[in-house]
Amino acid sequence: MSQPSTQMWLEISNTFETFANFSNGIGVIDGKHIKNQCHTYVIVGNEAFGLSENIMQLYYDGKNLTVTKKKFKYWLSRARKYIKCSDFSLTVKWLNVKLDLAQNIIKDCCILHNIVMYKKITKYTLTMRDKFVNYFITDGKIEWQYRTI
Repeated sequence: MSQPSTQMWLEISNTFETFANFSNGIGVIDGKHIKNQCHTYVIVGNEAFGLSENIMQLYYDGKNLTVTKKKFKYWLSRARKYIKCSDFSLTVKWLNVKLDLAQNIIKDCCILHNIVMYKKITKYTLTMRDKFVNYFITDGKIEWQYRTI
């Protein structure tokens, strides 16, 4: 697979926004690692991935969230439904993998997991997430959004 061009990233982002109502997103990950070299857009992830400038993740202190953070959590959860829907079909395809290949895949996943776990959350990373949070209550606001929290 070739490296996507800037135009392809823009098309991917526009399509993702159309379906998930998540501006500047280019995809969703769930326990899998995707290297993202485009620094303008983000991938929506879960707790398996550290928060970074390219990977947005939920706030997990649900009891103490402000309305704004609850709204952002809603948008991320809404965007993540696309990976959840694809998980089943992807899992079924891997049921027939030969044992030696499966062992190599598991080892690779462990290595990738360890790399992700040692990422540090920086002040810049937190600022990036705050920018997305603010977007969803200003320019990215949708009329019905506050009925969902």
